[in-house]
Amino acid sequence: MALDALTDVSDEALLIAFGNGDAGAARALTLRLTPRVLGFASRMLGGDRAEAEDVAQEAMLRLWKVAGEWRQGEAKVTTWLYRVVSNLCTDRLRKARGVGIDQIPEPEDDAASAETGLQDKARAAALQGALDELPERQRQAVILRHIEGMANPDIAVVMDIGVEAVESLTARGKRALAAKLAGRRVELGYEDG
Repeated sequence: MALDALTDVSDEALLIAFGNGDAGAARALTLRLTPRVLGFASRMLGGDRAEAEDVAQEAMLRLWKVAGEWRQGEAKVTTWLYRVVSNLCTDRLRKARGVGIDQIPEPEDDAASAETGLQDKARAAALQGALDELPERQRQAVILRHIEGMANPDIAVVMDIGVEAVESLTARGKRALAAKLAGRRVELGYEDG
């Protein structure tokens, strides 16, 4: 099957098709999901692109291993995958507790102009720095909700907590981020007009 023909096919249908031997379905699902899980992993790991790539690759390998036994309707493919990525990132963060923030490389930026690139880089660094200061569970909830755009019920499944706990974590995390970044509005180009 051509990849263009698979753009309207659900993640679950593609995973089941791969489980039944359709390599094209695996390519389509990889192209669809890898950038999302790579971005999530990178944010969870403080911008460490190499570690994030390793996590994304491991998560996708685990997805391919369960394809043959995937039980339809029990979970969304993305929810399952985000949970795996979340667990892998948590494991890596626990192992690297002694690593200082200065040792974590800045995220790469592909901005069009130098001025825009510098502004975007400063904003991304400020956000990442503020995210890194949040407790791990708040950071995870904020990233999944406000950066990855996941719904609270899906986040609850990924984090293995209730929806109310997700709402509480995201609200507290969002307030903490606002407080951490409040004094930097002008510096980051968010001038009050």
